[in-house]
Amino acid sequence: MKLPKHYYSWTTFIGAAIAVTSFVMIIFLFLFSLIFAEGDSYSGLFIYIILPTIMFIGLLLIPIGIRIKRRKEKKGLVEREFRFPVVDFNDPKQRTMLFIVAIGLAIFLVISALGSYQAFHYTESNEFCGTTCHKVMEPEYTAYMGSAHERVNCVECHVGSGAGWYVRSKLSGLYQVYSVLAEAYPTPIPTPIHNLRPAQETCEKCHWPEKFYDRKYITHRHYLADEENTEWDISLLMKTSPQHRALGLQDGIHWHINPNVKIEYKPATFKRDVIAWVKYTNLSTGEETIYRDPEYEVDESVLDTLETRTMDCLDCHNRPSHNYRSPTNFVDDAITAGKISPDIPEIKMTAMGILVNDFPTTDSANAFINNEINSYYESSYPEFYDTNKMVIEAAIDAIKEGYSKNIFPRMKVRWNEYPNYLGHLENNGCYRCHNGRFQNERSSTISRDCNLCHLIKAQGIPGDMEYATGEGSLEFKHPIDIGNEWKVTLCAECHSSLF
Repeated sequence: MKLPKHYYSWTTFIGAAIAVTSFVMIIFLFLFSLIFAEGDSYSGLFIYIILPTIMFIGLLLIPIGIRIKRRKEKKGLVEREFRFPVVDFNDPKQRTMLFIVAIGLAIFLVISALGSYQAFHYTESNEFCGTTCHKVMEPEYTAYMGSAHERVNCVECHVGSGAGWYVRSKLSGLYQVYSVLAEAYPTPIPTPIHNLRPAQETCEKCHWPEKFYDRKYITHRHYLADEENTEWDISLLMKTSPQHRALGLQDGIHWHINPNVKIEYKPATFKRDVIAWVKYTNLSTGEETIYRDPEYEVDESVLDTLETRTMDCLDCHNRPSHNYRSPTNFVDDAITAGKISPDIPEIKMTAMGILVNDFPTTDSANAFINNEINSYYESSYPEFYDTNKMVIEAAIDAIKEGYSKNIFPRMKVRWNEYPNYLGHLENNGCYRCHNGRFQNERSSTISRDCNLCHLIKAQGIPGDMEYATGEGSLEFKHPIDIGNEWKVTLCAECHSSLF
């Protein structure tokens, strides 16, 4: 069976060859990944996006080649009369051709539909979001894999349901692809706090305000930067809800999202780490109260230009799945977990002295950690070093592991680049509003009282702990004697400078 002569051109031939080759490769890679359960984010990228795009280009070249061939024929010496093709099903050749075209078209449409469906799901997968652009998204994906939301798909928070936000996410994704290809992305990548979907449409699909949670008892185990790595613990009863859950959201930390209350604020900075104005509205009575910080005066004309934001989950839980921990935190946890022996003298102090430095690459950081710790203990504690080399090597490995999960030199990502506002130790978090300075026109303040959010039930060195009795609580006692300085100075003013 011969095709019409205008089908015979190099453009048509090349297009058909590209389309067939791409199709065969798609089938092969798909079957390979299906049978052998092999594949990663890159194989999915080729199977569902790159190769189908190449195949489509090849198919597009076929009619282009036909059109070019016809134009050349028209420029010949003999002017051909235009005639519509005659379809005669009595002709065996035409029936065969029609059968082949129909079967081929049906197969192509089915595979295209399946491919489009798989491409949709692939671009919605965690692997596509986190590992396709590995170097760029490595910090966020690493933090996500160690978070409480590890089993929640990225798109459930970053996109949510509905066609509108899906289209919006894909359009923004086009620019992100360009940024990666052109290496036009900033380092570190700014947190997209200003274009995230409202928490009511994402977070509250699982964590809705009407589902009240009981108070939570937690214990933090810390180690001091002294020779003995002295353990210092504190146990807190977090007031996530009232004392009795039947009271709803009348008080406690989550009072801020009480359906009967509306809290609005004006951030003075892009990161929302400084707040200039707070407004409280009682939706039941209509009562409104505005608070201003006298130490942070903002002209009314400037204040009017600032964004007015209604407080929701993400104003405190701003790093729910991508939290980067400070060295003092991940070293404390490594000691608690037994990865670092607390019997190594000054290990907490030594680790902090190393991790305070900036390194150009992770490899250089690992080499520095290894050399500094070995040389320090070999010179300062030679007897301990000679008899405990394996213990020291285990500590080195744990420090390297903590570094690799929280600090990413290539993207200039550190814990202090992405502050977590769920607290007040290493950044002002809660103290952005609860600093004792915000006043209303009646000179009432937004309280800084620690007991608004938690009650200290125990604190101190094991074996010499101080405990609260009954429903009482303790006044905070700083592990190092600084007098009453902790009452007037915000925690982050000292603790953020230690890192």
